[in-house]
Amino acid sequence: MTYTGHVEPDGPWQDRQDGPVHLRKLSVEEFDNNVYVVSCARTGEALLVDVAARPERLAEAVADVEPLAAVQTHGHWDHIRAWDGVRDDLGLPVWGHPGDAELFPRPVDRELHGGEVLEVGDLEVEVIHLPGHTEGSLLYLVTGDERPHLLTGDTLFPGGHGRTTSDEDHHRIMDGLEAKIFDRLPDETWVYPGHGDDTTLGAERPHLDEWRERGW
Repeated sequence: MTYTGHVEPDGPWQDRQDGPVHLRKLSVEEFDNNVYVVSCARTGEALLVDVAARPERLAEAVADVEPLAAVQTHGHWDHIRAWDGVRDDLGLPVWGHPGDAELFPRPVDRELHGGEVLEVGDLEVEVIHLPGHTEGSLLYLVTGDERPHLLTGDTLFPGGHGRTTSDEDHHRIMDGLEAKIFDRLPDETWVYPGHGDDTTLGAERPHLDEWRERGW
């Protein structure tokens, strides 16, 4: 199957490979939560991104790799419903940013901070802290042979950033997106959001001024 970036809730997942990077995308339950498996093509070591729901489905998605941990993009309820099933039944530690500690159902097994690099087989997965949607929102960046791959949770979608609840957070998330993402990464960077279809930074870049003006 050709990778399109579109998956249906509880439907088949899609796989793509870019050199050493293997990426799997699936959607779970009625909130269309995207869950990702980022793995090293050579060693099979992997990270599960977001313990959203349906732990039995997540177990299937990592059955052919060697998951090291589940890493959270943030702590909102729809992204953490499978926490106990992944942590207790699969035995996977769950890692996340301490800024979302009050949102997480249990303490994380490891605190992640912006600037850290997670070694996953041959891969180096960079942790980017970009608050605004939540205080502890994290993005994960890994680079393949053809392009960078950026998993954005609910911080960046096609058409804008995720929901914020104040003007301050809107400006904070916009400042972070411009400084840490758009000013740094090329247009071909593929964006994997927490819900819905994928996009690229090139497709979104022309609209940054519109997003800043409209607020959220």
